[in-house]
Amino acid sequence: MATPEFESMLRSAALRVTRPRMAVLAAVHASPHADTDSLIAAVRRTSGPVSHQAVYDVLRTLTEVGLVRRFQPEGSVARYETRIGDNHHHLVCRSCGAIVDVDCAVGQAPCLTASDDAGYTIEEAEVVYWGRCPDCLARPTTDA
Repeated sequence: MATPEFESMLRSAALRVTRPRMAVLAAVHASPHADTDSLIAAVRRTSGPVSHQAVYDVLRTLTEVGLVRRFQPEGSVARYETRIGDNHHHLVCRSCGAIVDVDCAVGQAPCLTASDDAGYTIEEAEVVYWGRCPDCLARPTTDA
């Protein structure tokens, strides 16, 4: 995506266009599933000095307005992505930690039907598939 598109996204979310917001949005678009430290490093490479707190604040704001999605696989730090508006899931490699998107398992969001909704209106289902990626499967394993 180009800078004018990021500006438009921010404005459509009623946010001021600022250098940190533009840089963080670009970094998340460039590196789906990145963690905060990786995003901080990417922003610093492209935009110069920026504090950890500024990136955390921008990520929180972008998540609150729905421009990015935050997810946190069990045992991992929070990750961010710009694929929003659908209820996709993630596949995580147990060996190397690689993460890929997986479309909904069945049907429309929320993809899964709870056996008892307890009176809730269910809006989303979060599924994380765990396994080993093709690269890790191709590597020889060592048995102890």
